[in-house]
Amino acid sequence: MTMSILLFLIGILGFVLNRKNIILMIISIEIMLLAVTVLIILSAYSFDDSVGQIYSIYIISIAGAESVIGLSILVAYYRLRGTISLGWLKQ
Repeated sequence: MTMSILLFLIGILGFVLNRKNIILMIISIEIMLLAVTVLIILSAYSFDDSVGQIYSIYIISIAGAESVIGLSILVAYYRLRGTISLGWLKQ
């Protein structure tokens, strides 16, 4: 449980501190989803529950789809603007 809390905090810090780099923001979101998935897997294992394990597989597949959609938006943004810098965002 401590590992999942630590991963979630790393994800939050990565998202908040790297507001100008879109790739690191996507990676931080993936780390947060991984932390939640690890917590669900650990609780499902401790309660001997197969529904939690199936739910964690669902979360992993949704995280992969979210990553693909985010990266495709990033590629489209790069083709439109010529850069992926988010310098116009204010912290």
